[in-house]
Amino acid sequence: MKTTKNKIIAGLIILVVLVGAFMMGPDASKPAIIDDVPDVKNPIVVIDPVVTPDPEPVVTPEPEPVVTPEPLPEPEPEVPTVEDTVEEGAGTIKDKYLTDPVTEGKPLPVEPENVTVSDIAYECTLSVRCDTILDNMDDVDPEKVELVPEDGVIYETKTVTFYEGESVFNVLQREMKLSKTHLEFVNTPIYNSAYIEGINNLYEFDCGELSGWMYRVNDWFPNYGCSRYVLEDGDVIEWIFTCDLGRDIGGSEGYD
Repeated sequence: MKTTKNKIIAGLIILVVLVGAFMMGPDASKPAIIDDVPDVKNPIVVIDPVVTPDPEPVVTPEPEPVVTPEPLPEPEPEVPTVEDTVEEGAGTIKDKYLTDPVTEGKPLPVEPENVTVSDIAYECTLSVRCDTILDNMDDVDPEKVELVPEDGVIYETKTVTFYEGESVFNVLQREMKLSKTHLEFVNTPIYNSAYIEGINNLYEFDCGELSGWMYRVNDWFPNYGCSRYVLEDGDVIEWIFTCDLGRDIGGSEGYD
């Protein structure tokens, strides 16, 4: 009985093995291939990786600072005198603004940019007239005839206030504005002065090609512009219209 039982158990074991082999397929009966076994014919050679050393950092030198030289100080402008410029071949000495030599004893021109006006008040006398036109009415522009006063006086002689450092031009400009009298001028850099073109709408050339406005101070016709004549207390200023380049009013040294 015991023998029969062992036979049954052995038969069951064989049956289980056969069923397992059938389920695993035809290759189940073959021995398993162990991948970990090295191939003796083609041995695997492991090469250590080449270790490349890190490149040394490139040090860029800092640029040297650019040193900008300090600019040289500009020379202070010189105040021109009558000896500044010599007119070649003429034998006369002129300054940088083409001023002829000033009559001895008369005031030298002063450049407006070199003058400081203070609050110290003085007095001078001012007048504006065009009576010379009355003797040359045939030469007057027909459109300007009615602008000529019957007595030739545009601004009658009057004592006015000015301030230390002011010029003939400063006084004329202020008084014409106060009296509501027309005044037109232009600044002329070549002479560094204002040039009076018209007063009371009477302009240069309105009474002939030699006509225009001139100024006189203390009976002297300056040979430089009215912006360059710095006044002194008590000066007498006259603005006169000439029809003959100054010859008809006692002076021919040029315009204002």
